[in-house]
Amino acid sequence: MNTRYIDLIEQSFDFPQQEFELSGGHLTFHKIDLIKLIETYGTPLKFTYLPQISNNITKVKGWFSEAMAKHNYPGEYHYCYCTKSSHFKFVLDEALKNNIHIETSSAIDIDIVEELKKSGKITNDTFVLCNGFKRDQYVANIGRLINNGHSNCIPIVDNYEELNLLSAAVDNSFKIGIRIASEEEPKFEFYTSRLGIGYKNIVPFFKEHIQKNPKVDLKMLHFFINTGIRDNAYYWNELLKCLRVYTTLKKVCPTLDSLNIGGGFPIKNSLNFDFDYTYIIDEIINQIQLTCEEENVPVPDIFTEFGSFTVGESGGSIFEVLYQKQQNDREKWNMINSSFITTLPDTWAINKRFIMLPINRWEDSYERVLLGGLTCDSDDYYNSEQHINAIYLPKFDTKKPLYIGFFNTGAYQENIGGFGGLQHCLIPNPKHILIDKDEKGEISTRLFRNQQTKEDFFKILGYD
Repeated sequence: MNTRYIDLIEQSFDFPQQEFELSGGHLTFHKIDLIKLIETYGTPLKFTYLPQISNNITKVKGWFSEAMAKHNYPGEYHYCYCTKSSHFKFVLDEALKNNIHIETSSAIDIDIVEELKKSGKITNDTFVLCNGFKRDQYVANIGRLINNGHSNCIPIVDNYEELNLLSAAVDNSFKIGIRIASEEEPKFEFYTSRLGIGYKNIVPFFKEHIQKNPKVDLKMLHFFINTGIRDNAYYWNELLKCLRVYTTLKKVCPTLDSLNIGGGFPIKNSLNFDFDYTYIIDEIINQIQLTCEEENVPVPDIFTEFGSFTVGESGGSIFEVLYQKQQNDREKWNMINSSFITTLPDTWAINKRFIMLPINRWEDSYERVLLGGLTCDSDDYYNSEQHINAIYLPKFDTKKPLYIGFFNTGAYQENIGGFGGLQHCLIPNPKHILIDKDEKGEISTRLFRNQQTKEDFFKILGYD
């Protein structure tokens, strides 16, 4: 009878996989020796594998290039990174190696853009797409960036008032985009996105407020779906509605030449993950081209905004199972040496699933468990694994340490969790490790931030 953990995984999934393998009975991630990482830095820890950021950007650029060549699509493709997914300098430094562009969502984003310009990471040729609901400081910062010569800064108008605010902040002529307020998925609580301007109002808005305004050129129509790009009837229906608006608008607006299909790609959240990126991209290009040909308008340049897809699959978190609590005849709780609420807040806030695997003891027998965090909150747990609301791990043994990893956690978790700030029950942020690879393929690691200390908390709380 096959009772080892490795047997369970091999019977349930196609394993090993591209990024996950076993070496000496231990799990590796992109050939990274995770046990060695634990021995060097201890747990709990977070890590970012920087090369995966460039890997994902390169893949998407290749997929769009192939689809455009196949359909003889004459427009250009521009890859934008959504900074809100992770604002860390090491993320942007890696992403910007790949000749990409930036999408922003707040005032301080513009300060980051200006810092990147000072360091030569971006230039005036870099597109900076400014999304979000814009108030005074954000508008002022956008105006400053454009007035200082960054003509490829394109604020995306979210509401009618923003056009006047931007016109007052910018000295000369400038480009804008308009965001479509798409209809939400049928199961969503609301019918229409709170962001953007409704489909039927965009052409009238252009004719009344932009067409005769010599200061403003409408360059872009921005289409965003909250659930991301998916192969379902909802996505294709919303895309076709967007294309009808684009072609109608293009006929009266010669400066319109770009379509932003924001709303990102999914990332791998299970060993069973299967998503045909190449088909989706091919069909998007095909639908855009067919619609434009039917309406006899030139095809647009394509912009995408990928945040989670850019950085998500670069991140991971590693914990040790400290103790097992048998709470009743069926439930065994494995307690980790950190907190899900503070370290992986998406698991708590929106029941997001990440890939979870043990780092060691794959040859041992397994058991069904639940995972609990250290805070006193009853919601500090993780049970969202595949198939059923429980998790299988090697059996707990007080004499044999067990380490577990959560993978593809690189997007949003630090921003939502309040990196470097106060955490629930004052559970400290774990240490954060950066992992890189040189031209010869040699792996190197360095400590980015140490675990929070009592002094860090006291300074925030005013006890210092």
